[in-house]
Amino acid sequence: METTGTGYLPIQLRTLLIEDFPDVEKWSKDNAFCLANGWEIGRNKTKLFSWWHNCVHNHSHDFVRLGIQYESRLIGYVDLANIHGNSAEIGIAIGESKVWGHGVGSEAVKQLMIYATEKFGTEMFDAETHEANTRSKKMLEKLGFTEISRIGSEVYQGIESRLIQFRYNKGE
Repeated sequence: METTGTGYLPIQLRTLLIEDFPDVEKWSKDNAFCLANGWEIGRNKTKLFSWWHNCVHNHSHDFVRLGIQYESRLIGYVDLANIHGNSAEIGIAIGESKVWGHGVGSEAVKQLMIYATEKFGTEMFDAETHEANTRSKKMLEKLGFTEISRIGSEVYQGIESRLIQFRYNKGE
């Protein structure tokens, strides 16, 4: 499975491969990425590989994880979760922190939404981010998501942060 770009940045969404593991291992050594995504710092390579193996071989009916390819390498992944009827939740993790803030996440989420609409008929997308994650919040707002609630909190980059829930409805 591959999606083509929408013209903004040369990225593609694609199937995850076991052969991508060296990229994933690099992400696991990036403390900024680990702190932003709740990954254990200094994670054991065997446990990390086992997790990646499960990601590659996931065949759930209500969850899809696709790789984000940029400049011929895997730089992160996007998720569709709780796919039911015409709705789904989205998630994203950009493994290379040096490309944060350059529009890669926005382009990947746009492509994911097009994919979800075409493959599953998804029209309503939910997302959640930490109040302290200003990049993610700005990305969602830029894509047309609106804040619908502030429920719960989690640790983000070592600090307790309120969770903000967002929604995008293609029909509105």
